[in-house]
Amino acid sequence: MSDDVVVVRDEIEAYSDGTVARVRVLAVPESETFPDGIKYAYHYGEAGADDPIIRFDNHHGINELHLDSEVFEIDFPGLQPLYRAWRAALPRGETIRLVTMSRPQIQS
Repeated sequence: MSDDVVVVRDEIEAYSDGTVARVRVLAVPESETFPDGIKYAYHYGEAGADDPIIRFDNHHGINELHLDSEVFEIDFPGLQPLYRAWRAALPRGETIRLVTMSRPQIQS
């Protein structure tokens, strides 16, 4: 990772059914690809699976919603509204492990 990239939030929750939820937000240099200076992914899916159950991200500079193998380009309403929409889609079951790799900066 480049020195200009700062990990803002990186958390993984593991569920007893083998699924994982991961939040990863990076502060990156503003560019044509990342005009807001943010690279993010809100991912939920089977551990090790090729396709997520649901993921919001902008890995390639385009804001996308992934539902299984389908990908939809979306408008970017901001990190918090996307986080709330993603979080609402997660199961309410008990997590078996929470790993926080950075200090949370996003309020749910």
